[in-house]
Amino acid sequence: MSYDVIVVGARCAGSPTAMLLARKGYKVLVVDKAAFPSDTLSTHMVHPPGVAALKRWGLLDRVAATGCPPITRYKFDFGRVVLEGNPGTSEMPVSYGPRRTVLDKILVEGAAEAGVDVREEFTVDEILIENGRVTGIRGHGKNGASVTERAKVTVGADGRFSKVAEAVKPEAYNEAPPILAGYYSYWSNLPTEGRFENYALPHRGCALFGTNDGLTLLVGGWPMTEFETNKKDAEANWMKMFDMHPALAERIRAAKRETKLFGTYVPNYFRKPYGDGWALVGDAGYNRDFITAMGITDAFLSADLCAEALDRSLGGAEPYNETMAKYQYQRDERVTPIFHFTCQLATCEPPPPQVQQIFGAMAGNQEQMDAFARMNAACLSPAEFFSEENVGKIFGAASTRQL
Repeated sequence: MSYDVIVVGARCAGSPTAMLLARKGYKVLVVDKAAFPSDTLSTHMVHPPGVAALKRWGLLDRVAATGCPPITRYKFDFGRVVLEGNPGTSEMPVSYGPRRTVLDKILVEGAAEAGVDVREEFTVDEILIENGRVTGIRGHGKNGASVTERAKVTVGADGRFSKVAEAVKPEAYNEAPPILAGYYSYWSNLPTEGRFENYALPHRGCALFGTNDGLTLLVGGWPMTEFETNKKDAEANWMKMFDMHPALAERIRAAKRETKLFGTYVPNYFRKPYGDGWALVGDAGYNRDFITAMGITDAFLSADLCAEALDRSLGGAEPYNETMAKYQYQRDERVTPIFHFTCQLATCEPPPPQVQQIFGAMAGNQEQMDAFARMNAACLSPAEFFSEENVGKIFGAASTRQL
């Protein structure tokens, strides 16, 4: 059978891409080796721009109906200074942190309802390439029988270890090795009162927020330079980290851990997201450290951009290379500032003295604390927040308050 588009990977980048294209009338197949619902390593925070995407797609009410609590405040505890603000905008004032068992199932169902041919538990064995052009996939389902499917475009939405990226070997740039090793687990009796709490500890970072089933995700990590030493007893070293903040440690001691500890580290990179007969979306095309929890939001917005570009090409409005080059430019323009901000934050080094001064001047200024929260929620660019003009406003307002 021939399709307009085959999408490899049905999670946060793949199902939305497939769904959006199917809603425009294209014949789309999406395959995934997993069955849904199923879990995957993830900090699973959806910042306001990602929540706004769910609303546009008509899926937000389904996420809210699962009982996942909305997150209305972001708190940043730097020790001497604590900043707390609203992360959202008037369009979308809240975030959510749904479990991937919940969110990915909703996305897959949304794709199927749009008319996408969804095949779960399907393993891609080979990306078909003919005369330098990707023409489809060969793989097998649960019965083991080999299946070949062809398409005008094959989209890799299959994460960091993308089978599509492995086959086409895209140009990589802005690469950096893993910076932070992180671990997380789920806890009961650890309320956050609608906050996404972030703590900067000495050479450590940790965060927590509410998710489904009355649970709280608690995540924390340390620089990769300590990975080999600390992994010898990761659980003990992980728990010891929270003792650096006595008030947080007391809350954790009163709570109950409900799951095992999950851990990972990730590389940082951009990949050229298109070529002859193929495209990349989500982590397959761009990845950054998880400390800013941008993965799902980036995947959603990347899916929007990729689907729009493919529509322009498949619909005949623009040549493929021209429209996909715009997709790459728009993706990179949006995420590059937060990419560099994330890589710096992941070092767990204290902020430079000038930045510490900015934080000190900002404390108590609700307008600027809201802006800082919006920056960490992908609603405001770090370049804009730390611009000379805005920093001048922060120090000017602090001087006025001191008079």
